[in-house]
Amino acid sequence: MKTRPLQFQVVTRVVAFIILAFSVFLFFAGHNNPGGGFIGGLMTAAALVLLYLTFDVKTIKKVIPFDYAKMIAAGLTLAIVTGMGGMVLGQPFLSQYDRYITFPFFGEFHATTALPFDLGIYLVVVGFTLLVILTIAEDGS
Repeated sequence: MKTRPLQFQVVTRVVAFIILAFSVFLFFAGHNNPGGGFIGGLMTAAALVLLYLTFDVKTIKKVIPFDYAKMIAAGLTLAIVTGMGGMVLGQPFLSQYDRYITFPFFGEFHATTALPFDLGIYLVVVGFTLLVILTIAEDGS
C-alpha cells in the first residue's frame, strides 16, 4: 500500500484520539442522556477505520491485534447475560437494576445493569463494523 504523507499521519493520530475520547464520553453518557453502546461503538469504529485508511492494514493489525469475530461473540454474550439477570430474580428480560455504592476515597458511585449491557452492544457494534469493513477492504487486494 502507498504510504501517506507524514502530515496526514500526524493529523489522523490527533483526530482519532479526539474521536475515541468522544466515543468514551458518548458511551458513559448513554445511561441518562442520548448515547450509549451503539453510538459509542460507531464512533470507535470510525476512529479505527480512519487509522486503517491512513496506515496500512498490516501495521494496524500489529498495533490492535483483536479478533473482531471473538469481540462480537463476547459482546453478544455479555448483553444476553446482563439481560437475563432480571429473569433470575423473577423479572422480565432486560429489567434494569441500579444501586448507589460508596467507595473509600472515591465517594458514591451509581452502579447499574445498563452499563454492562451497553458494553456488550459497544463490543458487538465495533466488532461487526470493523469485520465487515476490513473484509470488504481485503477482498479487493
